Amino acid sequence: MVKVLFICTGNICRSPTAEGVFRALIQAAGLEAHIQTDSAGTHDYHVGHPPDSRSVAAALLRGVDLRGLRARRVAPEDFEEFDLLVAMDPTHYRILESLCPIEHRHKLALFMDFAPQFARRDVPDPYYGDGDGFEMVLDMIEAGAQGILERVQPSPLPQACR
Repeated sequence: MVKVLFICTGNICRSPTAEGVFRALIQAAGLEAHIQTDSAGTHDYHVGHPPDSRSVAAALLRGVDLRGLRARRVAPEDFEEFDLLVAMDPTHYRILESLCPIEHRHKLALFMDFAPQFARRDVPDPYYGDGDGFEMVLDMIEAGAQGILERVQPSPLPQACR
């Protein structure tokens, strides 16, 4: 079982969107028994709250339902429990580095490293922008989530082993 955690600031826009998109990819690939996902925030601003309504609406238009998710803050045990902790921007990455025990630092990653076609280091925070920001974020997240799935999915057995 591979466990992937997505992290942004308050866990109401970018990281729950990444969790929802990644979960949909996992389900479409039939990999629920092999890969689990969750999301969290670096800050406790919105703990217990659902994702931002604009994130929910934009995701629903693409067939991804975020309505059951609730914000939480990243916890010390996450660094041991998860195999890959994915920061949505470099600031989140630096915060995770400061919290992460040294023996788990190899698990930290920057989300946009999985979507090099965008040639940027961050998934921008759409919270203070207009609705188009949520669409752009979804484009980036769909690309990065596909890249992460390619990295963590189990390798198919060679033909001779089947």
